[in-house]
Amino acid sequence: MCDILDRIWSRPRGEWTRVLRKELPAVAARVVDELLATTPAFADLTARVGRDAARSAVERALLASLDLRGPAADRTGTDGGRPPARRVVTTMPVARARQALFAALAEDRCLPGALLAELARQACWPLPERVRAVVLDGLSSGEAFALAVQLEGVLGQGLLGTLDTDVCLLVPDRGEGGRAALVAALGGRTATVGHAVPVTDAASSLRWARRLRALAPAGTTGPRARPVFVDDHLSDLLLLQDQSLARALSARWLGPLDGLTPRQSERLEMTLLAWLESGGAPEAARTLQVHPQTVRYRLRQIEKLFGPVLREPRTRFELELALRSRRLLARSRRPRPRAGRVRPAGAGAVQPLGLGRQARVNGL
Repeated sequence: MCDILDRIWSRPRGEWTRVLRKELPAVAARVVDELLATTPAFADLTARVGRDAARSAVERALLASLDLRGPAADRTGTDGGRPPARRVVTTMPVARARQALFAALAEDRCLPGALLAELARQACWPLPERVRAVVLDGLSSGEAFALAVQLEGVLGQGLLGTLDTDVCLLVPDRGEGGRAALVAALGGRTATVGHAVPVTDAASSLRWARRLRALAPAGTTGPRARPVFVDDHLSDLLLLQDQSLARALSARWLGPLDGLTPRQSERLEMTLLAWLESGGAPEAARTLQVHPQTVRYRLRQIEKLFGPVLREPRTRFELELALRSRRLLARSRRPRPRAGRVRPAGAGAVQPLGLGRQARVNGL
């Protein structure tokens, strides 16, 4: 790099841009070599997309960081003969502009449209109409950069940033096809993906992606790992929007279970929820993986506890909400495993409530 800088600075100032563009492919190749040697995630990416594609992506990133995206600027300051776009009073380096843009979107600062567009221009990030937040699990800065390059090629340029200790990306929303492309691009990595929102509402997608991440256990890496989408858990997140009300709902309807032991209470809760969700004892038995007679026995116990209110549609609806809320509250209080821990396949997603793995013993 020092040799390259010496060659650039040895030329007249008006030729710096031309010389830099000439030297840039070699710089990008050296960066690729270094990333291949030090960042396994980048090596995996390069194996999938090819070395030339990886070098080209790094070269584009370097061009963007130097604000040299278009044709070479001439000595008069024009870009390919066209006058430069009007700037605001001050400009900043691309890296700082990207940090400022991510912070503005993540903190919902409600910037005026013109100012947001100017900040995006300085950050070399074309503002999409709609975005999704992606919260990544357990990535180093080098791995995050490699993944950002990978997603850029699939979905369009991503905006990388951090919130507390979470590494996050804002990516353009491409609809249902974009979801499949995102899953493929993340292949082997767990992540939590927010809902699609207008770019000015990016803070909402980030907030709910992080909220869902707190509920979902850390998953494995590998080809079977899958991202978790807020779109698939809207009702759960809605229930937990106000935890005080969720606890009040549980206390209001689940009081008849308070006199039971924890083990008895859990089995009856699981049975009642499976029955409410499925609509019948045989269906609930399949969900719980127990004999239908076991479900019928437990339902008789439940009817003794709750009485005739179980026949009322509104009561059944609120009971289901209360049961789901109680499970979600318990999950939100549970310590989240570290991302590096090996877990069974599929553990990276929030599982449907009412699983029967702990309910295979007949009766109470």
